[in-house]
Amino acid sequence: MFVSSLLTLTSVGLAVGLPAKNVSSPSYVSTLSTNAQGLFNESMAYLDNFWDPVAGYLYDEGAAAALRHETRSSAWYSIGLLARNEGTDVADAEKIITNVIAGQFKDPEDQWYGDYQQEPEEPSVGSKYYPQKIYNSWDPNWRGFIGTAFIIGLEEFGHLLSPEVTTLLEESLYNATVGDTYRVGGVDNDNLYPAYSNPSLMRAFVSGWTGRRLNDSNMTTSGENYASQIIELFDRANTLSEFNSGTYTGVSLFAMTLWAKYLSADSIMKQKGPSMIAYTWESVSQLWHPQMKNVAGPWDRSYGFDMNKYLSLMALHFWNIIGKENSSVIDRPGIMSHNADFAYGPLFAILAEFHNSLIPADVISALTTFRGEHTFTSSTFSPPFDLYPRNITAWLANNISIGAETFNETVIGGPAINPNTFNPALIQWNTDEGVAWLTLRATEHHVIAEASPRTLNLTYPEGNSSSIFTLLVSPFPAKKTISGIEDIQGLNLTVSGTVNSSYALSYAGSYGGSSSTINDFEFWNVTFTMPKNSTAIPHLLLEVELWE
Repeated sequence: MFVSSLLTLTSVGLAVGLPAKNVSSPSYVSTLSTNAQGLFNESMAYLDNFWDPVAGYLYDEGAAAALRHETRSSAWYSIGLLARNEGTDVADAEKIITNVIAGQFKDPEDQWYGDYQQEPEEPSVGSKYYPQKIYNSWDPNWRGFIGTAFIIGLEEFGHLLSPEVTTLLEESLYNATVGDTYRVGGVDNDNLYPAYSNPSLMRAFVSGWTGRRLNDSNMTTSGENYASQIIELFDRANTLSEFNSGTYTGVSLFAMTLWAKYLSADSIMKQKGPSMIAYTWESVSQLWHPQMKNVAGPWDRSYGFDMNKYLSLMALHFWNIIGKENSSVIDRPGIMSHNADFAYGPLFAILAEFHNSLIPADVISALTTFRGEHTFTSSTFSPPFDLYPRNITAWLANNISIGAETFNETVIGGPAINPNTFNPALIQWNTDEGVAWLTLRATEHHVIAEASPRTLNLTYPEGNSSSIFTLLVSPFPAKKTISGIEDIQGLNLTVSGTVNSSYALSYAGSYGGSSSTINDFEFWNVTFTMPKNSTAIPHLLLEVELWE
């Protein structure tokens, strides 16, 4: 008894009389890798500038929103707040989550049921003066963008959330999952087919995870079955159907990481996710050009023509893997075009360690050191838009890349039906003043496009005398006013084929010219036509040599 009392008194005395050592556990953020910490801290500092504590939302990061708020980036920010967990961060996160869920669409009769408002200021979708229009007054993909963030919050930081908010999140994910089942490609103007990779991957994951969380076997099975359709397309050539997109390959890798990290061993997503990530990175490493900090073409969907000038989500992955200085993100990401996607930074940083563990070692080395001149061939398939798989070819050498894809589709502008983001044939090269580019603007549904050393070969098998080849060419700081293709800087370009030797030249500028910019990029437009009444198959051959 005496010894026990003495030990107790001694322990108390030590606790009271001596300075206590700091035995608190390290912060979550401090446990991230150096690269991930950098991405997390910079992206959170960027988002902190948009935080409105009164509204409990972020202001829209765009420069043309007149101080309206934005729902999706607010949801992403809330998970970053939970990860940082300083001061009022957790309370602010719960405020955001509660607000976002309060704005979730609740009527099961609506096509947009379970989706989330794009901004809290908007009128009721489907009301008399604010009619419903998919990808306009509501965006069905936001179920996945926000739902996946909520799941990361529950998985990684659920211990910080109150029981009330936890229940709200579970109910919200249930409603979002049910609403996503309303989506059928080709019905009600929806385009969600399994080939629409990034939202399909998120849909399958949210359904599979939520079904397991809530013990809803039908929901679980629905997610697994949908995943099987995505996997079947992927396994055909080990490629995503939505191929080589600076933005959306980044989302797809994010979603496949969720497959591999958070689902149980019996899930086909858990089983296939790691290999799908590895195969995707194998392709990326073949096309990534470290000298130019760009992924070579072709690009199924791109929000710019030079990754050094717009913020792509692939660049955030590169930051996590090889460091900001080796990625295409500049010192001040907030001034890049499409910079609102920097809001994804906290989520990418949170997943970085697990994601990076699934990338083959030879891929990582190829991301920092150019592997030398090489070619790349592959294919991908996006039914119902592709009549047959798209065949992909690329050639990369010192300071230059050429990439192309042959396609025969039911639409013009790729499966997204958007010529402004579809770049089926592309040349990029280094000049003394940055990366220059030349890209084919899609005007035909059937194109044979082949890349080979120093050559881009374009044919329209079903074209006629009215067909045109429109090439968009970057401006050049060293020669701001050009009079023809002979003025292209850093590259000698030889043109031949069945087209007229003459061509139309025009300029698209922010403040003038004959047409508007595309995704903020100014460009020269070089358009070749066919001879009048020609019966020849339209063909254009571009041969290039870098300046010495």
